[in-house]
Amino acid sequence: MAIRRETVGANGIYAERYTLTNANGLEARILTYGGTLCSLRVPDRDGQLGEILLGYDDLAPYLGPHPYFGSLIGRYANRIKAGRFSLGGQRYTLDINSGPNHLHGGPKGFHQALWQAQTLAASDGPSLTLAHRSPAGEGGYPGTLAVIVTYTLTDTNELRLDYQAQTDRETIINLTSHGYFNLAGSGPILDYELRLAAAHFLPTDTASIPLGELRPVAGTPFDFRHARRIGAQINAAAEQLRAKQGYDHCYVLDKAPGQLAFAAQVTDPSSGRVLELYTTEPGVQLYTGNFLDERFIERGGRPCQRYGAICLEAQHFPDSPNHPHFPSTVLRPGERYMQTTVYRFKVA
Repeated sequence: MAIRRETVGANGIYAERYTLTNANGLEARILTYGGTLCSLRVPDRDGQLGEILLGYDDLAPYLGPHPYFGSLIGRYANRIKAGRFSLGGQRYTLDINSGPNHLHGGPKGFHQALWQAQTLAASDGPSLTLAHRSPAGEGGYPGTLAVIVTYTLTDTNELRLDYQAQTDRETIINLTSHGYFNLAGSGPILDYELRLAAAHFLPTDTASIPLGELRPVAGTPFDFRHARRIGAQINAAAEQLRAKQGYDHCYVLDKAPGQLAFAAQVTDPSSGRVLELYTTEPGVQLYTGNFLDERFIERGGRPCQRYGAICLEAQHFPDSPNHPHFPSTVLRPGERYMQTTVYRFKVA
C-alpha cells in the first residue's frame, strides 16, 4: 500500500493531491480543494485498471463552475426550499444558488473549501483524513461546525468514507460525496443494471423540492428492487421522469436508522465492473446525468454527454428541516454527527 502527495496550483490557489494505492493496485486520488475525489481506478473483469470517475486531471477546472464532480458536499447536501428553515424558534435564510432554492451548501459550500489533510497507514489500507472548520454564519447557517472526513482505500477493494462533525450551536447538517461514476470509462450508462434496496422514493415538484410524500416504487419506473437496466424506462411518460428528463430522486432505503447496510448495486455488462454501495444514511439520491452535456469538458478533453454517468449520493432527505416527518438533520452542541458510506468494487 502507498500514499503519494503532490502540490498542485492554479490561479494563485494551491492544494494538495493525494494518491492512495491499496495492496491490489487500486488507486484513489483526492484533492484537498473541495475534499474532491478526483480519480478512482479499479480493475475490469480482465484485471485491467481503468478510470471510473468523471473529473479533471488538473486543479484549474475545479476552481470554476462544474457539476460537483467528486466534491464533498456540505453543509447541507441537496436542496432546501427557498433557502429557509426554522430551528429553535428562529428563522434562518441561506444563500440561494439553484433558482429560488439552496443547493449543496450554497455558492460557497464545502466543495470550494481547502481542507487540511493528514495521512495514515491504517491496518486495512491507506487512509487520508480531511478537516474543515466552517464558521458561524457561513452561507447563513447557525453555529461553527468542525468536520472531519476520512477516506480509506481498503485491501478488500472498498473505498470507505467516515464522516464526523460537531457544532457549538444547534444547526442542521447533511453531508455526502458527489462522485459521477462511469464503470465502462466512457459512453452512456443506460445499459448498466441497477438494484436499489428501496421500496419508496420522494416525488418532487418542478424545482426538485420533495412534496413530503414517501411514494411506493411498486408498479412504477422507479422500481429497482430487482436489478434491471437503468435505461429500461428512463423515457417513460411518468410525470416525475419527464420533469427531470431522467432519474434525479432520493430513495428511502429499507433499513434501520444508522445501520450500515446494503443500499445499491450497479453493474456494467461490458467491463464486468460492479459497484456496491453501503451506508448508514437513510436515503440515496439517484442521478443519471440528465443534464450533463458538452458544456463540461472532463479529463482528456472529452465532452460530457447526457446519461454519461450515475451518481449515488448517500444522504439524508432533501429539505428535511421543512418536513418534520423526515429523519432529523439537526445537530446540537455535545452531539457528534457520524456517517459511514462504503463503495465496494468487484467484477462479474
